[in-house]
Amino acid sequence: MATIAIDATYALELNPSGIAVYSRRILEALADLESPHRFLACYRLSRFGRRRGFFRPPRKSARHPEFSVRLYQEPLTFWLPHQAQLFHSLAQRPPGFRFGKEVVTVLDIFPITGQDYSTPDFRRKFSALLLEAVRRASRIIVPSQYTADQLVGNVRVAREKIRIIPLGVELPGATWSSAERALERARIVGEGNAMVLSVGVIQTRKNTLNVLRALELLPPQYRLVLAGGIGFGGEAVYEYIRRKRLEERVLVLGHVPARRLAELYQAASVFLFPSLEEGFGLPVLEAMANGLPVVASGTSSLPEVGGNAALYADPLDPADIANKTIRAVEDIGWREEMIRKGAARAKLFPWRRTAEDTLRVYEEALSD
Repeated sequence: MATIAIDATYALELNPSGIAVYSRRILEALADLESPHRFLACYRLSRFGRRRGFFRPPRKSARHPEFSVRLYQEPLTFWLPHQAQLFHSLAQRPPGFRFGKEVVTVLDIFPITGQDYSTPDFRRKFSALLLEAVRRASRIIVPSQYTADQLVGNVRVAREKIRIIPLGVELPGATWSSAERALERARIVGEGNAMVLSVGVIQTRKNTLNVLRALELLPPQYRLVLAGGIGFGGEAVYEYIRRKRLEERVLVLGHVPARRLAELYQAASVFLFPSLEEGFGLPVLEAMANGLPVVASGTSSLPEVGGNAALYADPLDPADIANKTIRAVEDIGWREEMIRKGAARAKLFPWRRTAEDTLRVYEEALSD
């Protein structure tokens, strides 16, 4: 039996998205596996002041009673490497001390490949941490072939160190009837209007400006709902809405809790995700799991995630985005087929499989 330490700091996020969602779900799924190993979910206490939430994985599982929680603080953590044989960083950064074996998850590397998606200071810090993490790691976990290829091409990582493990998606406990969906849709955007849902932090990388430009090309009964906090470049989105006087057609909700987000997925007419850069694109699967047709970018990792269950648009062409959105809403035969395919597609990505594949990577690294 080995002791495996996992940096679960991002699981503390009060408004989880991206890495935070991955951190929470993989910890929960690992806790529920049959495994001889002991896991320590570790937190950098220096980050507590920035996160008012607190997340603990299950202290006990019917199948894994040895899952436990520990807190650590950098740099006064000299004891931890003596207790754990392997350290897993979930946030593409190395620990502040050396372990016998290290595994790192790299969800994306957009700060390196996209100069317009973050500040120069963030790019410098991200690059330094990423380069050190992948250099030290025995194994590197990525969620897609796209991210694996980016690491090899841009960071010169040896391909034999990389393991592709897709993320998972939670399936809804129950889905609404058509009447229930229509009722909630009317409550949100008005009777007779189509609800276009876009989920994710409002930032340059998510291509929200082109979503708005596409909205201007859609019939007036199409309304846009933006669910997500504000990030780099988000101010330009708010300015565009004001300047173009789109307030009556755009509803900006900010960050939405998971339960409410599931309700939005079920109420919407179509899910629109023309992101410019994604290491995986979990919202695509979330929408499919909730019975929503998807229009996504035909670039980065998104075709890997959506397969043949999504309609793909050129993210740089608002007219193409608009045309694909209309088809997803108004072509009833295609719409029903995509909903069926999407539901089946989502079932291929259980978090349990993500955890099982991750456990195999741990055992590979420990056996080296």
